[in-house]
Amino acid sequence: MNLYEHTIIARQDTSPSEIKQLTEKYSKIVEKNEGEIIKTENWGLLNLSYLIKKNKKGSYIHFKIKSKGNVIDELEKNEAIDKKLLRYLTVRVKKFDLEANYFAKSEDGDKKESYRN
Repeated sequence: MNLYEHTIIARQDTSPSEIKQLTEKYSKIVEKNEGEIIKTENWGLLNLSYLIKKNKKGSYIHFKIKSKGNVIDELEKNEAIDKKLLRYLTVRVKKFDLEANYFAKSEDGDKKESYRN
């Protein structure tokens, strides 16, 4: 079994309920093809570096998947025809980092100090 990190970017006008449906849809595809979802993260609405199909922002959903390569082929085949998605990316990794949550809101409200003094 291989380990993959898979990220999809949905259109900016996608509602939270539609985001949940997309997450469930692609989770079912992985499980139907004998893969396993280790972790799912909703990174929320983030700015894009450049316009993609006239969108300035996108809703990011990140999956950590343990499966064989055919699961990723099936997943990407379905995502290529989905009109709600802007982009998708799959990266094969050696091990998962399950502790770091890079897009979580900081609870104490402290901003990182800038190097410009």
